Amino acid sequence: MADAVLLTRLDSRMPPKKARFPRAARLLRHADFERVYKQGRRHFSASMTVFYWPRPQAAMPPEAGTKPALSFAKAGTRPVSHLPPNGLRIGFTVGRVLGGAVERNRMKRRLREAVRMTRPVPGVAADVVINPKKSLLAADFADVLNEVKRAFGVIEQKVIEQKLSAKAAVGAEPGTNRPEAGNRS
Repeated sequence: MADAVLLTRLDSRMPPKKARFPRAARLLRHADFERVYKQGRRHFSASMTVFYWPRPQAAMPPEAGTKPALSFAKAGTRPVSHLPPNGLRIGFTVGRVLGGAVERNRMKRRLREAVRMTRPVPGVAADVVINPKKSLLAADFADVLNEVKRAFGVIEQKVIEQKLSAKAAVGAEPGTNRPEAGNRS
């Protein structure tokens, strides 16, 4: 009995530090959510809608010992880094329409755990917002996990395709892809 470890209420409910959803992997600011909704794309599934926006990559990482370049959108606002972290940043929005606080919090916990267990690919830089549907509460967790995996796979594929098409557009010389009006063979 002397060797027994007493767990506090908080300790028994919180996952270990390594298993938590890190702050760097979350969307936290309202402006980030708005950007994803307005400029991003959508992926639909049975129990959620996933919005995503590929973040532009910085040309070069900062040198060791230097701070990243900062700019201020308006005087008195927080600085915005031009060098976003790699990997997916994920946010969840659960509106009041979907139920009371208990149901909404349960949806967010289930989604957070599914995202944590899925471990998105770190090489794809995108912001993701997941909007659950009411059916998420009744769905098996395995189904939710599969939908999150499928959504991340689609996002990874689309972001990589977009990067490749952007590189191809930059690498191509103007006018080489289109036949000239006078040269119709």
